[in-house]
Amino acid sequence: MSGESLLSLEDVLDSIGGVHVLGTGTFSFGSVQTDSRNVVKGTLFVPLIGEVQDGHAYIPQALEKGASVVFICMANYEKDSHFFTELSQKNPDVYFIAVENTLHALQAAAGRYVEKFPNLIRVGVTGSSGKTTTKEILAAILSRKYNLVCNEGNLNSETGLPLSVFKIRKEHELGLFEMGMNRAGEMGEIAAVLKPRFAVITNIGTAHIGNLGSRENIAAEKARIFEHFHSFGTAVIPREDDFASFLENQVDGNVVFYGEGCDESISSVKDCGLDGTSFMVEGHKASLCLPGKYNFRNALGAIALARVLGVSSEDIADGISSLKPMFGRSQVLRGKYTVVQDCYNANPDSMEKAVDLISSLNGNAKILVLGDMLELGADSVAEHAKTGVQASHSGAALVVFAGDEMKSAYEAAKSEKGGCRCEYVAGRSDESMRAVSSLVLSVAPEGAVVLVKGSRGMGLERVVSMISEAK
Repeated sequence: MSGESLLSLEDVLDSIGGVHVLGTGTFSFGSVQTDSRNVVKGTLFVPLIGEVQDGHAYIPQALEKGASVVFICMANYEKDSHFFTELSQKNPDVYFIAVENTLHALQAAAGRYVEKFPNLIRVGVTGSSGKTTTKEILAAILSRKYNLVCNEGNLNSETGLPLSVFKIRKEHELGLFEMGMNRAGEMGEIAAVLKPRFAVITNIGTAHIGNLGSRENIAAEKARIFEHFHSFGTAVIPREDDFASFLENQVDGNVVFYGEGCDESISSVKDCGLDGTSFMVEGHKASLCLPGKYNFRNALGAIALARVLGVSSEDIADGISSLKPMFGRSQVLRGKYTVVQDCYNANPDSMEKAVDLISSLNGNAKILVLGDMLELGADSVAEHAKTGVQASHSGAALVVFAGDEMKSAYEAAKSEKGGCRCEYVAGRSDESMRAVSSLVLSVAPEGAVVLVKGSRGMGLERVVSMISEAK
């Protein structure tokens, strides 16, 4: 597709209901961005309007970097047409297309782009936790059979998913996309972009419950990933989840359950602690490098879908064994201390599983650094308190609760009197992170296992660096 526009002008205008207001010449774009810093020559730039910033302010920078097409909000154009006219006079070859809502236009254009690949096998992965891990395990397996494209990192949102699908090219046989949401309606929007025919649900937990209100609402929103099956799709659902039956009833198509005991070809399962899990797939040895039963369950979900898509047991085992740890996700760093860096994301479900993992380890001293779980809304105090109670009974030599939300966890832990030494450090500044690190280093003997877990916004990788650099 080199040199060819990802979409024609006619396709763009028809799909987004837009109006070509400025610009002449040859219409063409080869990439799509919402961040002006990432624009290159021939980019479609889509300025988004947020609560704090309006991306239209960055259109001049996008043009300087070579944007060839720009979506603009009709209200902005009507309010300040002179601004856009001046930009067009300086950049006459750039097409300006006015739309009612630039985010919705991005999604609609992405949906039309996906339609250009009718033979692409479209796979979506969602759930309250474990999405990225499951996607990465699937990618390691499916790439042995298919030429695949998938979203980078966790570009899975209302903006991330549309941007990701523009990476699809004609040589790709399978599109594997993580699909996340943090508000009502978002899953429906991005499912309409990809229209997946295969979907894996990791679990129904409490992530973003502050925005959704209840686990029932979360389950209903996640189930919208099935909306475009139309009798032909396959849903892969965790049998042990208490919303399994609800999810099954939302599927207009096939259902495959996964979990321990669901696949008779999986045998000789051995929990290797921080080294992960080893098992056999029909006589082929697989070694999953990610520790914890929860990561093994993610692997079982990936295996279940791989079987539906015709991947051999040998390729499944080899794919799993080839997986490398991802930054900040159950990443085990070995040195003077063994640090489990799990600070890319956190919610009550993943926090509980991570603390359980460290609690189950025998031998070396254990230390927990637990940071704020963000976006819990009205449930924040209660959910953090549950974490505090659990952590106080973990058998750790020290538990450091870091961040403003973790104060309720600390108070609950102190009231519980579970036997662990508990400390609290407020905030998320560099000074706060140094205080956390000092507490850890004052207690940790050589060989100690240190879990560092919290939401991405806490920036707890700073603690990991300080601990790892200690002599």
